[in-house]
Amino acid sequence: MTDIHANQRVAMLADAQNLYHSAQSLYSRNIDYSALLSKGVADRELVRAIAYVIRADSPEEERFFEALEDIGFERKIKDIKTFGDGTKKADWDVGISLDAVTLANHVDVVVLCTGDGDFSRLCSHLRHEGVRVEVMAFGSSTADELVEAADSFMDLAEREETFLL
Repeated sequence: MTDIHANQRVAMLADAQNLYHSAQSLYSRNIDYSALLSKGVADRELVRAIAYVIRADSPEEERFFEALEDIGFERKIKDIKTFGDGTKKADWDVGISLDAVTLANHVDVVVLCTGDGDFSRLCSHLRHEGVRVEVMAFGSSTADELVEAADSFMDLAEREETFLL
């Protein structure tokens, strides 16, 4: 495991859907993305911060998207898909993974903000490529295999006062 130091170049990739649903189901609160970015970068050099969001046509979402940009996140927006049977689906797993692999040659650290176990294989790949992987999510809704695959895990639940609005 690589130590943390000030000269590290960091990319933060935030799975906003995953964070939102975890914060809502566990606390009925929202994520403080400013604190997330600040604590995740931790006085290192930020190369890129990307928030992956879903457009669901809710009244507050445009204000949220603008706030993310004001904080320093690049926004990647995907429309929610509704199927013939009424089910809805939207996720950014492939997009987040492709961006992480693409950024791997330009950063020392990737901070993944998600609890989704689907990213455990991505963590293993990035680490094999020499990239430190840090995961920030709520412990009770984070897959064990993701925690095990990362170099470090920050449980947002241990600092509710910092990470929740």
